Amino acid sequence: MDTKKRILAKEYKKAYLELSNGMKFEGSSIGANVNVSGEMVFNTGMLGYSEAMTDPSYLGQILVFSFCLIGNYGIPSAQNKDFFMSKGHESSSIKTQGIIVSDIYDGCHHHDGGISLENWMKDQDVPGIAGIDTRYLVQIIREAGNLFGKIVSEDAKPQNKSKFEFLKNFKSSEYVDPSKYNLMPSVSTKEKVIIGKGLKRVAVIDCGAKWNIMRMLVERNCEIEVLPWDSNFSNVQCDGWLISNGPGDPKNTDDLVDRIKRYILVSDKPILGICLGHQLLSLASGARTKRLNHGHRSHNQPVFSIPKKNAYMTSQNHRYAVEKNSIQSGWELWFENANDNSVEGIRHKTKPFMSVQFHPEASSGPNDTSWIMDKFVDLL
Repeated sequence: MDTKKRILAKEYKKAYLELSNGMKFEGSSIGANVNVSGEMVFNTGMLGYSEAMTDPSYLGQILVFSFCLIGNYGIPSAQNKDFFMSKGHESSSIKTQGIIVSDIYDGCHHHDGGISLENWMKDQDVPGIAGIDTRYLVQIIREAGNLFGKIVSEDAKPQNKSKFEFLKNFKSSEYVDPSKYNLMPSVSTKEKVIIGKGLKRVAVIDCGAKWNIMRMLVERNCEIEVLPWDSNFSNVQCDGWLISNGPGDPKNTDDLVDRIKRYILVSDKPILGICLGHQLLSLASGARTKRLNHGHRSHNQPVFSIPKKNAYMTSQNHRYAVEKNSIQSGWELWFENANDNSVEGIRHKTKPFMSVQFHPEASSGPNDTSWIMDKFVDLL
């Protein structure tokens, strides 16, 4: 590698990561020169950093990449779109508050063109720190359970509070805890959007949907109606429903759970919930959710199907989980985490309702469970 393209701590302004447990790390400022705060989370993937940073599920979080070098192929051009958005981008902008890396490559070698990771961060007013032992930091995050941080750089300006709605009343002296806010207005579409021209029509409740969900549905000959999170579901004409992934505490979503509950009581149309959508459907069914001490955030989370015990490797990014002993009669456990036995999916025993905690669209990550999208479309 050309050493001129690597970021070295001595070449950049100092920046500090201040944690809510009192620990402080020094590194080099990268990206925008902005002070931010957020929940500390991590990602263990070698690749897929642009997908992770644009994933709305990371809203309000400072993302730590444990792999030693991030940015080595740059950021794919947002101009080279497929049918609606460039691959490598899971939403229209970066959703993380900031990132922490061990080392960053300041160049771009993507086959679609594009720009470097750091220039992309500067363009979108997102800061970061390089030169920190990120594997050690991941251990601290896992052991702490709930941990929050601040990125503080030399001569940095305060974060623009108008960037996301939930930050409007945030005080700079505090640590951002995204679970305290209803994050739906910050990530959901503001108006209905129609995508594709397929034989079947799927209504997607946009709670912060990753765009690869829509790509996979279009590839399976579906027309998609993307709906704002606060829509009136009773007026929608479709063959089935998908409740998307998204950020935050599933209980802090205003009346969304009640609206889903009222709908499933009167409808038999297929429903698939993904990640946050799984938690919302579970709450609507009468189950309970809990905050995990160790969230699942990686591309290598193993799950078992129930009852056959087939094993799958999955991509996951969540802090909340469904309580197993709260699954209601009429519903059954569908998937279980192989590491901690937490609930990874449920399904209705007689109706075509199902949900998974992991990401069958897996962008980025393994494609072991993409068959779930096939199963859902077959039910339409």
